[in-house]
Amino acid sequence: MDYELRRVVEKSPCGRFIRYDEMVGGGACKEVYIGYDRVDEIEVAWNQIVYYVEDEALKNPEKLFVEATMLNSLIHERVMKCFKYWFDSKSKTLNMITELFPSGSLKEYMSKYDNGIDVDLGRIKNWGRQILEGLNFLHSQSPKIIHRDIKCDNVFVDSDGKQVKLGDFGLAVRLMEGNFVKEKEAKGTPEFMAPECYDGEYNELVDVYSFGMCLLEMVTGEYPYTECNNRIHIFKKVHTGVKPASLGKVKDSRVKDIIEKCLLPVSVRPSAEELLKDQFFLYNGGSSTLEACAPAASFLSSRPFRGLPCCARDIRNLYLV
Repeated sequence: MDYELRRVVEKSPCGRFIRYDEMVGGGACKEVYIGYDRVDEIEVAWNQIVYYVEDEALKNPEKLFVEATMLNSLIHERVMKCFKYWFDSKSKTLNMITELFPSGSLKEYMSKYDNGIDVDLGRIKNWGRQILEGLNFLHSQSPKIIHRDIKCDNVFVDSDGKQVKLGDFGLAVRLMEGNFVKEKEAKGTPEFMAPECYDGEYNELVDVYSFGMCLLEMVTGEYPYTECNNRIHIFKKVHTGVKPASLGKVKDSRVKDIIEKCLLPVSVRPSAEELLKDQFFLYNGGSSTLEACAPAASFLSSRPFRGLPCCARDIRNLYLV
């Protein structure tokens, strides 16, 4: 096997997955490595999230697995698949085995291949439609799921750049009670956060606002509000309804109209389902449904395992000795 010729630095408790020392991405507390599934004989992404002694999540174990359990329960072609997960109590590390996207995030893909502003309109239409399909799926769940951090950094691209999936559900939340999320502290990326996020009460339409900013990012190749010096400056503009300066760079009137619809006040902002019916996102056959150009065989249909943490059947067994 080719995988045996590469440097293996770690194995999953069940022995099915191995991790190489090749890092493909990461952030402040998250590192993503190339891994290998020895049963299906495919490369996967091995995500490691490190928790520190003072982290509140360690005091409440269920909070550790919010992203993993949510991803594990969502079966859709526009959502990144999480195959297995477990917590290593010795290293205080949550491990998640997910799909591998060699091309990285949509932001990385655009930067590497298209230099942002040169991305053709056909691709933007295709990517935008698929993101909306993913959001519509999340928002149609019971209870509804809000991603809360939609941006090109959190949309992942397959190798040929035609298919995208939503990922990074670290801030995702379910609307467990009522129709609104209520919290004191706003969560998300300031440049992409709807004004109602700062008011502490909002619903799934914050994802639609973020999608509008994400679409703006696709067209211009830059974050919204780059003219602002800090988060407070961004907050003031967002809260007073001042649009990002980069909106003036959008030349296509159809795209600009969609972006402006997404940035409308929440009371009149369209849903992801409504946006999918916009003429701009319709397939040639006049349909906005995924079936209009779905592949013959779904990637997910070849995955027989789902729903269980690695080597564990319940939350009490998620800690490794």
